[in-house]
Amino acid sequence: MSVTDNFTQFNIGRSCSTAKIRSEVLSPFRSVRMFFYLAFIASGSLGTLIALTQLIAALSNPARSSEVTDILTSLGIDIGAVSIFAFLYFRENTAKNAQLARLSREESLSNLKLRLDQNKIISVNTLRGIARLVICAGPASFIVESFKFSEPFTEKLLERGVLVVPFATDGNSPSLDFDESEDMKEFTTKRKRLWQLTPVYISEWSEWLDEQKKLAGVSPESPVYLSLRLDGRVRGSGVGYPPWNAFVAQLPPVKGLWSGLLDGMDGRVL
Repeated sequence: MSVTDNFTQFNIGRSCSTAKIRSEVLSPFRSVRMFFYLAFIASGSLGTLIALTQLIAALSNPARSSEVTDILTSLGIDIGAVSIFAFLYFRENTAKNAQLARLSREESLSNLKLRLDQNKIISVNTLRGIARLVICAGPASFIVESFKFSEPFTEKLLERGVLVVPFATDGNSPSLDFDESEDMKEFTTKRKRLWQLTPVYISEWSEWLDEQKKLAGVSPESPVYLSLRLDGRVRGSGVGYPPWNAFVAQLPPVKGLWSGLLDGMDGRVL
């Protein structure tokens, strides 16, 4: 196994461990509930076994026929209890597995690398609590069109802490046309800030994106977007261009009077 493979396996293991810890923090009483569900299932199963033994004995002995009704009642209660708590345990376990899978994907995303400028490479995780990332993934032409559509919303997107991660899936480099005229210098600086991030280690980004598309039932060739909350969790995704106007309408500013107060208003996670 190569050093790269060892490093990848290490990252996967670390992501899984972190996901488990985050899952326990988000649902602190889930383990307690599941323990009691199992205890009730075991108790009900034992009661069912005892009731079945008594029922067989009563049916084989005419002298105890009067006990059959009570035994059947007790058996029904035990079976009902086992069924209810088994259902609750199954539902809780399904929710746990779904949450762990989602958190593991988010942790894998957090380990992906971005180029901030010519001299600095950071992980997605570095921007937690600082920026709301919007991953714009598709052919270079799709990236260019998304860039153009974002222009009227540039300032308001920056006020809301939005930074775009343009990921060209066709291997081509998108040509983002910035207006370098003196009159537009200040606005162009903001445009460059909004679109300043660049994915590095493209194969890792491609692997992660392909997995997300597969899980969502989206065609591998479809251009997509994913928007992240300030805490790094995925709040929205879709096929096609990012809805810049919706981001402006839904997200609160990250500075000034509303900073901090509305940090939790990023929207529900997927």
